[in-house]
Amino acid sequence: MIPFASSPALLTWRTLLALAVVFVMLATTGWTAVQRGQSPADPLKAAVASWRKGSIGHRRLPDPRSSPRRIAAFFGALTSGERSRLVSRYPLVVGNLNGAPVSLRYRANRLALRQEAAVERRRAEDTQLSPEGRGLAAKTEQQYASMLEPGRDFLAFDPSGTGRAAEVFGDLAHARRISVVVPGVDTNMLTFQKTGKWYSAPAGMGSSLYTAERAASPSTSTAVIAWADYTAPAGLGMDAAIGTLARAGAVRLTALARALPGAAPVSLFCHSYGSVVCGVAARDLPRRVVDVAVAGSPGMRVGSAAGLRTRARVWAMRDTGDWIQDIPYVDVVGLGHGADPVSAGFGARVVSAAGAQGHAGYFQPGTTSLDNFADIAVGDYGAVVCAGDVSGCHDGIHAGGDS
Repeated sequence: MIPFASSPALLTWRTLLALAVVFVMLATTGWTAVQRGQSPADPLKAAVASWRKGSIGHRRLPDPRSSPRRIAAFFGALTSGERSRLVSRYPLVVGNLNGAPVSLRYRANRLALRQEAAVERRRAEDTQLSPEGRGLAAKTEQQYASMLEPGRDFLAFDPSGTGRAAEVFGDLAHARRISVVVPGVDTNMLTFQKTGKWYSAPAGMGSSLYTAERAASPSTSTAVIAWADYTAPAGLGMDAAIGTLARAGAVRLTALARALPGAAPVSLFCHSYGSVVCGVAARDLPRRVVDVAVAGSPGMRVGSAAGLRTRARVWAMRDTGDWIQDIPYVDVVGLGHGADPVSAGFGARVVSAAGAQGHAGYFQPGTTSLDNFADIAVGDYGAVVCAGDVSGCHDGIHAGGDS
């Protein structure tokens, strides 16, 4: 006789209940996929169109969709002066071109930021705009001005739509370990950094992890990328409950991982909806990605870690006070993101998130969650603290980090 707890009728009831919870969440938080207005002008698209018609010397410019290797070869054959001219003419293209030299992308994005800051400054003073429009322009100009502060380096910058950016901490070109922070919902240009909740925004997450990595292993040269270079869901609406934006983000994340300079091992640190992006990307990531660590995850769109089809180690953590644990971990007709990564049956290495205090505190200095991220990032796996109610998060990891 089949136990009642495993009966098909009960399983069906649980599925329907979970689906109802999802629809209630969507109804009360807004159907953002339907309500999103028409996108504003696309400066990057216009820049790419101009690039496609351009040349340098007697050479046509390569297709921006070319492989990083071909792009690198193209720039390697240019003189310093020719590279500088391309930066001046097409800063938005060069700044976002996978395969272009990192230092050149930094220069290009700094120029693009200055140009876009001037555009927003003029918009803020334009009396033909509504007060709300002028106010938004002023806030955006202030954000760009902050991003232009000395010492800040951006591997990507796109002012189109709600905006995208990726900031680098450390020497990316020569790092021995590289970390990529993938944030979640409500990530856009105006939330890339926050004054009041610094460690809950991409820039703060990246800088916090970089500082923690240096403390964990002062002798290891590391670099951290705060990667807000995908279109994230706006709020907890339909976009957050389905995988459309995650699939588009996964393509961009995979392209980044394949274009990173050098051969240093790469670790991904994926928060909230960012873990959905990482889950979708996992099977296509290059082998140099050795760790995928998720925090506050709503699921990775698979039923188990094995379903990710990755050779990377999969780590998961969740604070006891994180509201994300109350969402239904299901995948019903495309709604929901699958199994809970910290559940016993998922198969991830479950580690402590002590001190995180909720959904947005995983990168807060002084927390075990941040310390665990840093130890994973530098390859000191033996120092990682397992979650209190589990053991074996180090199983199968040998000296030197091989598994």
